Amino acid sequence: MKRFNDDYSISDVMKEFIKTSNLEKGLNEVQVKELWVSLMGPTIANYTTQIDFHRNTLYVALNSAVLKQELLLGKQKIIDLFNQELGKDLVKDLIFR
Repeated sequence: MKRFNDDYSISDVMKEFIKTSNLEKGLNEVQVKELWVSLMGPTIANYTTQIDFHRNTLYVALNSAVLKQELLLGKQKIIDLFNQELGKDLVKDLIFR
């Protein structure tokens, strides 16, 4: 970790620590999983059985075939919404199971 000689905010120091400690991948995964529940709402979250995020792909398991079909129609819009909320182009694909 590089040494800071000037005044830096806690946010800047934490970002540098996350980068140098290779924690960014794990934090991104947690952010995406939490964002699914908050963006999609409690109704869709109730039908969600599993959420995984690997290699810029969000995998969502649903227990409703009808809901799966409905969400497939808006797949790109959901991806765009996630990336907008995250402030970076993190989610490249979305796969419903």
